[in-house]
Amino acid sequence: MGSLFATVIELVLVESACGRLEMWEMMKNEKLAEKAYRLAFEYEKIYHGCAQCVVAAVQDTFGLKNDDIFKAVTGCGGGGGGLCDSSCGAYVGGNVMLSWLIGRERSNFDNIDVSKTYELVRKLHKKFIEKYGCIICRDINMKIFGRPYYTADPDEYRKFQEDGSYTTKCTGVVGDAAKWVTEIIIQENLLPEK
Repeated sequence: MGSLFATVIELVLVESACGRLEMWEMMKNEKLAEKAYRLAFEYEKIYHGCAQCVVAAVQDTFGLKNDDIFKAVTGCGGGGGGLCDSSCGAYVGGNVMLSWLIGRERSNFDNIDVSKTYELVRKLHKKFIEKYGCIICRDINMKIFGRPYYTADPDEYRKFQEDGSYTTKCTGVVGDAAKWVTEIIIQENLLPEK
């Protein structure tokens, strides 16, 4: 009887410790997602360039650096060249980060199965749709500002800035994208082995 009781106590303690470990992991993952949000928000506020800010925040959150990826998304900001008529740069930056971690390699170009990459991009897409109703820069502007902007025009760009683009509006979108990408990376265990 005594050994059965000791075994039950041991199992309860192990289960409790495992629960604490799981809780610790969840808290750690939430902190990483929040870190990505804060970094992206601040990067957008200071440096601008929504796609690059998402890439930099996710890279910095996980200690991953790749200047080629960062540089490659330069023109994606402001809905593509500041025209605001295509995909949100934060969304594009998120897609690029997910694809970089799980996408098809050039050396494996003949492998046409990209279903896992598409699945993860769809998860990010769903988050954007749930919160903003779209992934198009101009339409997100309508949602968060109440009007679209054509930021390639200097007067429109000035209004865009005056209306809070780099203080509360686009900074939040960029933060959300980095947070969501970070959550997907963690959930899918995409981090490369060190």
